[in-house]
Amino acid sequence: MPWTAAAAVPPPISILEVATGWTVDPLPLVLTLLAGWGYAVGVSRLARRGRRWSPSRTASFAGGLVVVLLATQSGLARYDTVLFSAHAVQHVALGMLGPLLLVLGAPVLLALQAAERPTQRRLVAVLHHPVVRFLTHPVTAWLLFGTSMFALYLTGLYELSLRNGWVHAWVHVHLLVVGCLFAEAVLGIDPGWATGRGGRSLAYPVRLLLVVLLVPFHAVLGLALLSAGEPIAAGYYADLGRTWGASALSDQRTGAAIMWSVGDLVGLLLIGVVVWQWMRADEREAARLDAADDARRARSTAGP
Repeated sequence: MPWTAAAAVPPPISILEVATGWTVDPLPLVLTLLAGWGYAVGVSRLARRGRRWSPSRTASFAGGLVVVLLATQSGLARYDTVLFSAHAVQHVALGMLGPLLLVLGAPVLLALQAAERPTQRRLVAVLHHPVVRFLTHPVTAWLLFGTSMFALYLTGLYELSLRNGWVHAWVHVHLLVVGCLFAEAVLGIDPGWATGRGGRSLAYPVRLLLVVLLVPFHAVLGLALLSAGEPIAAGYYADLGRTWGASALSDQRTGAAIMWSVGDLVGLLLIGVVVWQWMRADEREAARLDAADDARRARSTAGP
């Protein structure tokens, strides 16, 4: 992990360099492996109890972990402090795609179902803690997700993260966490989180509204980065002394276009998932009402 702008500049970026230039970033590597191990233990415990855990959830969570590993360990990580466009791809992976896949894996629900009774009580107590309830509230998650982008790129925080390894690591963790909070607020896929909110989940129209209201965030930030007359963290990029590739300003515009376009695509994907959930919920409710109506008719036909 680079600690100053004096870090060595890697060779010109290419598909081969990204695919083969893997590095080791210990913190995300260890955390990712621990998360995968914990999830596998949970699935194994349920299997020993004769309970089936959805393979699609397992595949989704595994896919999210792979996205995190690719973003932090592959050759892409060698360039995230050299090219803003590489950072933009990493941002999308850690803040949008990875969280979406992780949340679809319902890890909190798995933990609650697989844990022993004392651990379950402790987990429920944590979910009911006022700080956790505040952070997982849909409005809080929406604000954190939307405003974090402005705080990172329109202040000196981005340049500080390029120059300081601890801040760099914190930004990665922050992106992943707020991305998971927002994805869970919108999808409500994990009833374990709803436990901390008194079992309540958002109505589907409100979920759609949360996603739609994020579009202006992406648009305003994208326009700000695209129309800037000089690159953010200009001093850092000047000190870096990269002699290949596009200029820092041109590369910033490429990165802004990546974040804007892919952000909108992920938003459309979220909308599609919520609409599908809404349709499924309506179908289940219709089936429940039909079953109740059939039962009433059967009782009336049977007579006293």
